[in-house]
Amino acid sequence: MKGLPRALSLRLAIMFALVSVLLMGAFGFYLYQSLEREIAWRDDQALLGRLQHTQALITDSTTVETLRGRPKLYENMLGNRDNLLWILDDAGKVLIEINPVNLALPDLQAAPVARLGNGRYADPVRLAWVDVVNGNRRLTLIAGKLLTEREQMLGAYRLKLWMALAVAALLAFALGGWVSQRGLRPVRSLAARAAGIDVQHLHVRLNEFNDVSELKVLSKTLNQMLARLENGFAQLSRFSEDLAHEMRTPLSNLMGQTQHALSRDRSVEDYQNLLVSNQEEYERLARMIDSMLFLARTEQAHIAIQPEPLDLQVLGEQLADYFEGLAQDRDMQVINAAKGDLVADPILVRRAMANLLANALRYGTSGTAVTIAAEARDDTLILSVHNQGEPIAAEHLPRLFERFYRADPSRHQPDDSGGLGLAIVQSIMQLHRGQVSVDSSTNGTTFCLAFPR
Repeated sequence: MKGLPRALSLRLAIMFALVSVLLMGAFGFYLYQSLEREIAWRDDQALLGRLQHTQALITDSTTVETLRGRPKLYENMLGNRDNLLWILDDAGKVLIEINPVNLALPDLQAAPVARLGNGRYADPVRLAWVDVVNGNRRLTLIAGKLLTEREQMLGAYRLKLWMALAVAALLAFALGGWVSQRGLRPVRSLAARAAGIDVQHLHVRLNEFNDVSELKVLSKTLNQMLARLENGFAQLSRFSEDLAHEMRTPLSNLMGQTQHALSRDRSVEDYQNLLVSNQEEYERLARMIDSMLFLARTEQAHIAIQPEPLDLQVLGEQLADYFEGLAQDRDMQVINAAKGDLVADPILVRRAMANLLANALRYGTSGTAVTIAAEARDDTLILSVHNQGEPIAAEHLPRLFERFYRADPSRHQPDDSGGLGLAIVQSIMQLHRGQVSVDSSTNGTTFCLAFPR
């Protein structure tokens, strides 16, 4: 994620600080709003109480003029320069005024019941007024309070809140960094443990971190990855050994035959026979290299197949015609019983089926038939190649599709695939997101290609 620190502990500290600031900020905002509402409510109640007190003084006095002659009564009631008081007659004339800051007389609406409002002044002012009847005339009582002192107090309170929030953010960041450093200690141990695993220690597993639930999932995933790497490296090692063995045989044959031919003078016919024999070994090497290149290409992640509609009956006829000569040489026949359609890469499917047919003809019993069939099962189409022959032992079946693996290494034939034919079939099926399987018994051997439809 761009914009975030690279260190996970620093990210956690910042997030912890942000969460703490948000929570404390919300709490401080709530307290501030509560305090502001409480102070405003108390001021309003004081203004309403002042109106009631003034109304009581007027009621107790004979006339308003009598009250004007005794100013100490209401001056003592006000008590400071923030409080205001006006008593107006029905003509709007000021009868009594306590106005230490010389504010203009407010223009207010009639209020038979006491009302509250804010005055329109440069400084904030809160007013309460009510219309009362004194004798035969109507009076308007107005009480006010300058809010400057209240605003100053709330401003100081806000400043303290901001300062407390800033200090809390710093402390939360520091504590978050300390907590994250301690909390991520198992992660660093896991990283150090994983860093110590190399090619010679792929068997090591990270099982000592199962006490922490989050690291248990991570260590399990890493263990699965290590198992795959170990298996892949073992396969690569076996592949290297098998490749060296497979290539050493034809090369040894070539060198041995050539050295034998050069040990003394030979006739032209002997040299021709030598070249023919060498040609067979060269072809075997060429087939092996071609198969290895094909397997290497199919393992690339970006390779894409080109699926097209494929008539399976036509495909079976083409394969039967192609292998007719080989089948006759082995006193066998190819029967095409495939019908239906398949959407797949025709070149790859043809190569996979050709490898299975060549394998079936190579190991089938003379005088029998090799059958190509197709069957639709739910959302899968299965192509199969069946031959009659000696059953494959059960211990060989799981490894038949490994590279260079042979159930009977002694059965090397000049036209064999070098132990890569079935591996190529499996790679082709993986490209099509399908599966290849084999079943072998006294009734024969059947290879099945399952294509998702």
